[in-house]
Amino acid sequence: MKVVVVGAGVAGLCVGWRLAKAGADVTVIERAEPGAGATRAAAGMISIAGEASLAGSVELDFSRHASSLWPEFAAELEEASGREISYSRKGALIVRLAGEGTTGAPPSEDLVETVDGARARVIEPMLTGEYAEILWAPGEAQVDNRALGPALAEAFARAGGKLVRGDAVSAIARAEGRAVGAIGVRTRYNADAVVIAAGAWTTDIEGLPDELRRTVKPIKGEMIALSSAARATRLTRVVRGSAAYLVPRGDRVFVGATEENVGFDPGLTDRALDELKRAAARLVPALVGWEVSEHWAGFRPGTPDGLPILGPTSVEGLFAATGQYRNGILFAPAIAELLCRAVLEHGQVPAEFDPRRFAAGVD
Repeated sequence: MKVVVVGAGVAGLCVGWRLAKAGADVTVIERAEPGAGATRAAAGMISIAGEASLAGSVELDFSRHASSLWPEFAAELEEASGREISYSRKGALIVRLAGEGTTGAPPSEDLVETVDGARARVIEPMLTGEYAEILWAPGEAQVDNRALGPALAEAFARAGGKLVRGDAVSAIARAEGRAVGAIGVRTRYNADAVVIAAGAWTTDIEGLPDELRRTVKPIKGEMIALSSAARATRLTRVVRGSAAYLVPRGDRVFVGATEENVGFDPGLTDRALDELKRAAARLVPALVGWEVSEHWAGFRPGTPDGLPILGPTSVEGLFAATGQYRNGILFAPAIAELLCRAVLEHGQVPAEFDPRRFAAGVD
């Protein structure tokens, strides 16, 4: 079976790799460089508890399943690619600052436990602020997302997949009512099935059915990295608050992230930088005075109901793996599993994720 995957972010590369391993003839087409979009712009968190208050039951179940796949998936990827992706499950601390009200439903008790300040400082010595509540989520994990894209690209190539860089797909090729390939700027790619994994750029493609037209929109997020010239204590755990999250990455701390519906405006703003610095210092006061060593932005693929768009569309042979919003890295191995079944075995997907729920389109 010949499959074309449009987009070489974490979803497209994972799907492509799994399909190639299953024996399919797979071509992944990327408009830029693999893993250079939302995958690289993220912080690499593999978080269930941190997002649980925003998730419905189906999404939470999917998150749990995806998280359970990650340890074996990471080990397999490192062996297949010969590259390290630094997967680790060290847990996370979720804090509510003094004076802040509660927001959303609390995470399930099997995901978190309440701890006092003394216990929290044993877990993370840098947690010295004033907190109204501290939750310890031991199952939270992270991965080096900047290493993830290149590792997936290498594993995909070693499995026999073909990766096309620098060709933007402009349209889906159709014949007799079904998808038969993708039309790039440089060439046409014929296929028995097409998987749209173009993230925030999904709706740039012509020939999509109504359920994908204007359904995915870019949600801009800015992030910063903090570093200290002094021999400072290093953050060892993810720390999440209502206004920001902190992710240790070597001797730096990644701080994220803003959310703006401003289209594909890549500009970096002093406002976002200042907000993130202040939020980081409120969460961990010792970060006051740390320097901003990097400032970047990315585009999350948002959907009208906040849920991913996964599985077969109303056009035969056309599948979607997009709309992951804030959970692209967490969901990746589960999306690959689900899409491989859908493409190769006509497997079912949860109705809540089915692209055809937007059959009437989006105004």
